Amino acid sequence: MSSTISQPVVAKLTRSAIFLVVTLKPEPQHRQTVRALCGDLAGLLRAVGFHDIEGLLSCVMGFGSEAWDRLFGEPRPKDLHPFREIQGQHHAVSTAGDILFHIRAKRMDLCFELATQIMSRLGDAVATTDEVHGFHYFDDRDLIGFVDGTENPVDQAAIDAAIIADEDPGFAGGSYVIVQKYLHDLRAWNAVPTEQQEKIVGRAKLSDIELDDAVKPAYAHNALTTIVEDGKQLEIVRDNMPFGDAGKGEFGTYFIGYARSPHRIEQMLHNMFVGRPPGNYDRLLDYSKAVTGTLFFVPSATFLENVVAS
Repeated sequence: MSSTISQPVVAKLTRSAIFLVVTLKPEPQHRQTVRALCGDLAGLLRAVGFHDIEGLLSCVMGFGSEAWDRLFGEPRPKDLHPFREIQGQHHAVSTAGDILFHIRAKRMDLCFELATQIMSRLGDAVATTDEVHGFHYFDDRDLIGFVDGTENPVDQAAIDAAIIADEDPGFAGGSYVIVQKYLHDLRAWNAVPTEQQEKIVGRAKLSDIELDDAVKPAYAHNALTTIVEDGKQLEIVRDNMPFGDAGKGEFGTYFIGYARSPHRIEQMLHNMFVGRPPGNYDRLLDYSKAVTGTLFFVPSATFLENVVAS
C-alpha cells in the first residue's frame, strides 16, 4: 500500500473553511451520481484551485456507515459505525449525515466555489443536512476567547495520529473523522470571571500557556481530552473553526477531529460528557451545546480516484 495517496487530512490550517454534510437519497440512480463525483473530485479541485494556486484549496470527502454500505459494500473499514450518542451530564447527539465535504482554503471564495461545483454535480441525488462556513478569529482564538488547537500534532506526528497504516491494510491511507457543531451561550460565558474560565479550559486566556497541574482542575477541558494508553498519549488532528450569525445571536465552534481510530475521539467525548470519573465532566459544556454529531470514514485519494460510476 506504499503507493496509496491519502486525502489532505493533515493539510495546513487555513483562514476559511466550509463544512458540508449531505444525505444520499434512496433511488438507485443517485448512487451512480455520487460514485461519479468520487472519481472527478480531484479534477474539480484542480480547476477551482487554479484561480489562486497559493490559496491552499483542499477538500476531504468522507462517508457515513450506511452510505458506505450503499455506495461501496464490502469490504468496509473495520471501525466504521454510526456516531454513538452519549448521555451524561450533557448530551452528545447523533445526527444524520451520509457524506462530509471538508473544504479549506486561505480565501472563502475558493471554498464557496468548490462547494457550489460539488453541489451542482450532485444535483438532486442528495439533501443538505448542514452547512457551516468557518473562519479564523483574530489570533486563532475561538469565540469564547481562547486559542483553539494549540496541541495539534504536526508533520509526521500528525500523520501518525490521523492516517491508518497496517492495522487495517485494505484501507491504509484512510482516516476517521468526527464532526460536532457546538453553539455557545456567550452571554453566560462572558459573565464568568476570567480566572474561572481559565480553570474550565485549562489554559491562561491571554498567553495561551497551559495551567500547571497543581492548579488545573480535574474537570478542565484539556485534562479530560488528554488520552493516555499504555503510557503513550493518543493524539488526534483537529481543525476546529468558529462560526456565527451576529444578526441571529448565534455563536459557535465546529469541531472536526481526524484519527486513525475513532476510539480515541470517542473516549475524549465520553470523558467530556460523562466525566472521568463519571460526574467529573467538562464544565465548558455548561456553556456550549452540541447540536450535531456524525462519524465518517475518509478513504484514500487513491480509493476515490479508482471508483467507477457503475
